[in-house]
This record gives sequence, structure tokens and C-alpha cells, in this order.
Amino acid sequence: MQFVRDAAQTTFSAGLRARFDIIGFDPRGVGQSHPIECVDAATMDRLDGLDPVPDLPGERTALIDGAKTFDAGCAANSGPLLPFMTTIDAAKDMDQIRIALGDPKLTYLGFSYGTFLGSTYANLYPDRVRALVLDGAVDATLPFAAGLSAQAQGFAGALSRFLADCASRPSCPFYNGGRPGPAYDALMARIDGAPLPALALGDPRAVGPGEALTGVIAALYDQTAWPILARGLALAQAGDGSLLLELADSYSERGPDGTYSNIAAANTAVNCADFSAPTDLATYDALARKLGALIPRFGEAAVYLSLDCAFWPFHPSHDPVVPVARGAPPILVIGTTGDPATPYAWAVKLAQELSSGVLLTRTGEGHTAYGKSACIDGLVDAYLLTLAVPNTGTVCS
Repeated sequence: MQFVRDAAQTTFSAGLRARFDIIGFDPRGVGQSHPIECVDAATMDRLDGLDPVPDLPGERTALIDGAKTFDAGCAANSGPLLPFMTTIDAAKDMDQIRIALGDPKLTYLGFSYGTFLGSTYANLYPDRVRALVLDGAVDATLPFAAGLSAQAQGFAGALSRFLADCASRPSCPFYNGGRPGPAYDALMARIDGAPLPALALGDPRAVGPGEALTGVIAALYDQTAWPILARGLALAQAGDGSLLLELADSYSERGPDGTYSNIAAANTAVNCADFSAPTDLATYDALARKLGALIPRFGEAAVYLSLDCAFWPFHPSHDPVVPVARGAPPILVIGTTGDPATPYAWAVKLAQELSSGVLLTRTGEGHTAYGKSACIDGLVDAYLLTLAVPNTGTVCS
């Protein structure tokens, strides 16, 4: 709901707003739809501050205990709802909304996880689709390890491109004599050994490796945040973690009053309901070593930040099925070549899996494409308004 309130006048074009009512909803467990509740704000602060790359036995134990604490809180506060948080459940809810609105068929624009929801809907109800745009496509059929690896590689690639851009411009605040890459690694090692104060914010929280990495990840979602990341890293290099902490708080949806939205709880509940994940710690440790070697800046953290599903109260028997959606009209699947969160290969694969998938590519950085390219916007609007389908393989800059 808040996404529609925030984006209705800025993300969606005047043409779309003139033709359509823009409808959003909080899926079950999210926001105002009887939200999943897990732990209090003080506990979230502590969990967010854990080191996601444990190089000491106590740090690994803290991550395990933290995941158990979070999961136990979810079970205690929202246990009866947890088995019913799958994306299939949400897609069925979405069809009830379509019926209530009186629309004979669904016209849908979904971003990121919204592409998983949209493709699931199409697979369930191919004859009830008018037009679907899936921007920042999720490949929901990847096994656990492959999914973590792909996303870690996505963020690692985006960070490398950010650092290369900074190295090419002496005006970049984190220029470091044209060697921002080694400076970044040295800074993260320093924060690992001695967390930074948030001096400019006057916040009592220390900015450790968990907050620092989350802040970096938050900025990589959109290239317009690269200058903020450069300033944040430079400020941290000078001994103040304030800007990295602000970035991390934006990602975690921590408000100025110290309270959190339930995004972490809902995200965990949906993922653990949808995907089969390992339950033995040895598997996580082995995978962390493997991905840590392959993807040094992100691989190990990606694994240990996924521990929640290991201790979840219940586990699905299989991963989501391939969304064929046979009989659906053309479905527009959009991928961005430099997308860190939903790698471009996922869009290619989803477009191939859908029986009527049409791939549209944006060459560029950042997560999702609509609203970031006039070419993309024009093609998407024409499709949603008139059902004009772009040629498959069309590329926009």
C-alpha cells in the first residue's frame, strides 16, 4: 500500500494514471494485513549488528543463536499464520482482489518479488491475465545454493563497477589515489576489528560489519545512490559510520524513533514458506567456505544471513514449480544487465520458462528498469495501454 502511495505520482506515467486506477495491497503478513511479528526493536538492533562473516567461534555462535531467537519470536507471536505465507497463497488473494474490483482480467505491473507473485498468478490463472509486466525478474526455481550464489555475485559485480567508476574520477570522495578497491577492503577489515561510532548522527549504536555491509548493499540497488555510498565510505574512513548507518536503516526500514517495519519478518516468513532450505549447520558452513572463496566480499555473508530458514517452525517439501502459464497472453519480462538483487540471467530464464514470455532488456545499473529509462517506460506503457508487445530481445539503454 505504501509503495502505491509513494510511487503513484512519480513512478507511474501520466498516461497510465489517466487510464487505470493504481491498486496496491499489503500481502498477508505484511504491513497492515495482520503483520507477522517476531522480535522487538532492541532485539532487531542487536541482530542487525551481528557480524555476517564470522571469523571467530563466538561470532558464528552469535549468528546461530540470533537466527534461533528471531525464529522463536516469529513462532511465538505469529505461529498460526506462518504456514499460510506462501506466494501461491498471496496470488490467490490477488485474484480475490481482482474479483472484488470487478475486473474480468488482471492488468499487473510487478517489481522484484512482485515478479514472482505475478508469474505465480499467471501459472494459476492464465486465462485471467490481460497484461503482466514483470520487472526485475526472480528465478524462483533455483536451488538454495544456486540462488544465494547468483545474488551474491550480483552484488559483488555491482560493487566492483561502483569502485571502478570511483577509481576513474579523482572527484570521487572515496578516490584513494585511484585505488578505492583496496581501500574498501581495508576499511571493512578495520570495521570488523573496531566498529565505528555514528558521530554525525549522535546515535549510540556502533557501526560494525553487519551495519556497514547492509549500508553498502542498500546503496547498490540504485545508481543514483552511488555518490551517497562514496561519501559514506569516505566518512567511515575518517572514523564516522553515520552515513553507512543511515543507509543500513533505510534498507532495514528502521524509523527515526528506533522502531522497525515488519519487512524482515514478512520477508523471512515468505521465503521460508516458499523454498526448501537446509536444516543442518554443516551445509551452511561448507557453502559459506565455498562462496566466500568464490565471491570474497559477499559470498560468506549471503550464506550466514540465510540461517533463519534453518530453524523455521516448518519446511516446504519442494521449491516453487516452473511458471509455464500455458494459455496466457504475452507476458513482458524485464531484466537490467547490472541488477544486483535480481541478476539479469533470471529475467532471461523466466522469459524462457513462461510459454508466452517476451524479454525486454535494459542495459544499465540498479534494481528494476521502469522509471529509469524513457525507452523502457514507453514500451511498457504501450503494452499496458494497448497490448502492443515489443519485439522479444529488444534492448533499451
